[in-house]
Parts: sequence; structure tokens; C-alpha cells
Amino acid sequence: VRLLAVHAHPDDESLSMAGTLATVSAAGARVTLVTATLGEEGEVIGDELQGLVAARADQLGGYRLTELRSACAALGVAERVMLGGLGAFRDSGMAGTPSADHPRAFIRAQRGGPDHDRAVRSLVEVIDRVRPQVLLTYDADGGYGHPDHIAAHQVVMAAVAVAGWAVPRVLAVIRPASVSAAAFARVTAPAGYLAPGPDFLAEYLAADDAVAVAVPTAPVADARRRAYVAHATQVELLPGGLFALSNRIAQPLAEAEYFRLLAGVPVPLSSDGSPAADVFAGLDLDP
Repeated sequence: VRLLAVHAHPDDESLSMAGTLATVSAAGARVTLVTATLGEEGEVIGDELQGLVAARADQLGGYRLTELRSACAALGVAERVMLGGLGAFRDSGMAGTPSADHPRAFIRAQRGGPDHDRAVRSLVEVIDRVRPQVLLTYDADGGYGHPDHIAAHQVVMAAVAVAGWAVPRVLAVIRPASVSAAAFARVTAPAGYLAPGPDFLAEYLAADDAVAVAVPTAPVADARRRAYVAHATQVELLPGGLFALSNRIAQPLAEAEYFRLLAGVPVPLSSDGSPAADVFAGLDLDP
């Protein structure tokens, strides 16, 4: 059984689907992770490594590669692939920032961009070699509008359409509106941090009925914790089941990770009518 996850930066795999990757790996699936960039434009938590950022030593990408390696070990990811090879694409930063104009910025891989076809060909090579039964990535909005996440979604959908291997199921990680807003509203932030409030990320929350799979995270909570800890320049674990990024907004660790169907075989409901808990549910899996 084979699963392919496609992400934009180191830490995206852990922040969005650590529980799912750890769950399927523990169940015996071979997990391959494709990461498009090294996250060179990220901010850094803490004082010690501030000099790594793009505006100073510009060494953050290499450091984050080591964090990614440790996170993948925690989650049981069998294979890590940099899209197009190490350094082929660079973190764009947010749209409208000078970093988005870099000649290797991954924003150029968005549909219609000068590097879209090259990125698609690179991913097709991985798909045809790995032959995943399930592919996981972002929804069309990238989860929160980051141009590199949007590019990853568009590259995935284009690659799936032309790959020799017909991927049986493609899923996008999402945040269902009612569950997410309620969880955000319950957060009491520690001193020095901000509470997100019920309207946090409201424009990026998905309709509740879009959920096709809900993977519980409690059984693999330790693996998720170790993956978050591995990305120490980007993520800080807080007391009370919370975490924060460099914006110091305290967010709850999700009790489940949710996915909607982008393409392929529909996901059957569980016997009680709730979304399936397994991304492979209903698929005819070959040896």
C-alpha cells in the first residue's frame, strides 16, 4: 500500500497531516513525501538561529532540511523527495513580497507560470515511479492562501491528469467550518500569545459536508508531537494541547485531520454514517 503526500515547504506535512501520515505508516503503508521548496523565506522562532533567515545568512533552507528529515523519521515517512531535485524551486514567501520575484520562486509553478510544466513533469516522474493509491495535498486555496500551497495544488492536479499511473484517489486536507471555529473559540492563550478567536481563518474554512475522511490523531499523538518538535524554527508546542507559529497565535492541536475528495474513487461512509477514518477506505489495493 502506497501513499504520496505533496507539500510546499518543510513543516507543512506535519502541521497539516502529521497524524494521517503517522497512522498510515504505522498500519504498514509506504509513505513518500514530496516537498517543493526548502522554506527559505520562513521566519525563525527564538533568538539563537535568527541569523539563518533569507535577509541575513540565507541559510534557513538547509537547516530546515535537517528538521524535515527528523520530522519524517518521527512520522514513519519512508522516502523524502525534493520536487525537481534539491534547490530546483525556492520558497516564494507571500504574494506581493520581493521574494516572489526570485527566478526560482515556486509561485512560478502556478498554472500558466513559466515553471508550471517543469514542475508537473517532475511530479509525474514521482507518481509513475511510486504508483500511489492515495495522494494527499492542499485544496485549491492552499489552506490559507499561500502562493506556494496554491502552486502545489495546481501542479498535483495537472500531474495526476497526465501521469501514466492513474492515481485511484486524490484528497485535499481541509478545516471543516463548525469543528474548526469551535476549537478556535475555546482556546485560552498563555501569557505572551494571542487567542485566535472563532473567526480565525474563516475565509479558508471548508463546508462541513465536504469532509470525506476524518483521521483521528489521538492514537499517534506522540509521533505528531515529535514531528512538531523537529520543526523547532517554525513551530512551538505550548501547554494545554496548543501550538504556535512565529505569529504567536495559539492554535489547538487538532483531534482529527480532515480531507475532501479532489479526484478519483469516492470514499464510502462509515457504518454509522460518519466520514471514513481511513484514507484508503473502499479502494481495491494491490499487493
